[in-house]
Amino acid sequence: MSQVSSMRHFFEKYGFAVSTRLADSLGMSVKSVRLFFVYASFTTIVGGFIIYLTLAFWLKLKDLVYTNRTSVFDL
Repeated sequence: MSQVSSMRHFFEKYGFAVSTRLADSLGMSVKSVRLFFVYASFTTIVGGFIIYLTLAFWLKLKDLVYTNRTSVFDL
């Protein structure tokens, strides 16, 4: 049980205070750093979704414009 406890202590000491340590090293408030991470997360999620929808629309449009013609008589 001491190994689990020491691992928990390690993560509490070095993992959960990332915003506080980063704000202290940059000379900013902790609230500003946390808000930046929240806004960056939402921007990344929304940006990826928009890129996905754009590519899906583009591929669908390409399939509608360029059709495979199997012979000369399909014109």
